[in-house]
Amino acid sequence: MTGWIRVIGLTLVFSGGMNSGFAEEPVPVVESLTSLVLQYIDAHGDEAGQLLQRILIDKRTSVETVAHIIRAERTYQNQPVGNLPEEQIVIRGRPYQLSLFIPPTYQASKAYALVVCLHGFGFTGEEYLERWRARLGEDYLLACPTYPSGAWFTRQAEEVVLETIRQARRRYHTDPNRIFLTGMSNGGIGAWLIGMHHAPLFAGLAPMASGLDDVLMPFLANLRNTPVYMIHGAKDQVMPVELSRSIARELDRLGYPYVYREHQREHPMAGGHYFPREELPDLVAWFNRQRREPLPTSLTVVRDGSHFQPFNWVRLDVTDQIAAFSEDLVDKRDERIKHRVYARLDALITGGNRIEVKAEHVQRYSLFLNEQLIDLSKPLTVVTNGRLSFEGTVTPSVETLLRQARLRQDPERLFSVHLTIAIAKPAS
Repeated sequence: MTGWIRVIGLTLVFSGGMNSGFAEEPVPVVESLTSLVLQYIDAHGDEAGQLLQRILIDKRTSVETVAHIIRAERTYQNQPVGNLPEEQIVIRGRPYQLSLFIPPTYQASKAYALVVCLHGFGFTGEEYLERWRARLGEDYLLACPTYPSGAWFTRQAEEVVLETIRQARRRYHTDPNRIFLTGMSNGGIGAWLIGMHHAPLFAGLAPMASGLDDVLMPFLANLRNTPVYMIHGAKDQVMPVELSRSIARELDRLGYPYVYREHQREHPMAGGHYFPREELPDLVAWFNRQRREPLPTSLTVVRDGSHFQPFNWVRLDVTDQIAAFSEDLVDKRDERIKHRVYARLDALITGGNRIEVKAEHVQRYSLFLNEQLIDLSKPLTVVTNGRLSFEGTVTPSVETLLRQARLRQDPERLFSVHLTIAIAKPAS
């Protein structure tokens, strides 16, 4: 009897008659490189390490091939649509409610903008979902997490927001260049804090009826490439309007783009401390116009000692003794916080394959590069604080590309070069 072959999962199984002469043993099938790469990007722990090694020894692997897979080969399955008020995310073993609105016309083949909205004290994400969902239109995904007391200025709340974005992007086809963070009152404070520390993630921030403590003002420098839309009531008795006015003055000093809307309206219950529905059409129109620039040639990053994650194509690795926030981000008022002793790095890619860096309180930093930022076929020059830090060629690495892609979960920012720069101390 003639045998035949059928595919079952990831093995080939031979089926034949009694006299076929072949043992019926599974024969492994080589997984597609696309499958391996996409599994690795989403994997955790030991599984990620095993998948990485399998990709690196695969003869089909190259920087160009892997980059193409990450950018273009992910597909999205159909997911629930409409009003989804009782979704859940888990942070450090603790569940948090997440309310989503997915347009009924959602199509998995289309990339959608995402608005993450943070509620104020005494409210929930579900209540904010009801207020926003009918006004954004069919081109937006809406995510409204709930955090106890609206305490969005805590480390755990920061993790809730970041996981909200990760979960939305895993399940739904999200445009990485159109993610927005907004919030009202305490939620507006969270939009400032989380938005400043993770500015490269967002196409824009829209804090409402909120503000910042003076010790946090230096972090506004992180918004060089992240526009802001502020709304505040002139008669606000909860969050004085001067809080937003002072931020506007600082953004003016920095020369950064922003819109500031100061209204005169009052609510029967909340007075001037509310978000008038009349303001929403202009805000949504602003959302419609904004697109993130994935790889700007100039960056400014200000860090305290508790935020050392990559900031686009730079990362602070080692600093002097600087201020470090506690679990509540700003309640640890030691002398370094009072005096705003933070690390700062300004980086500019200029012509001639040259990167110029100015750094304060930084001992070592990293550059993450690709062919969109520099010419990888030519020598690179890096100058830090006026002194030559590096000169020579850099070699793209598949491993660097994969590790950074998995860490960042951002197909618009793929880096195949990791260059570490130690800053030489000036001669005494």
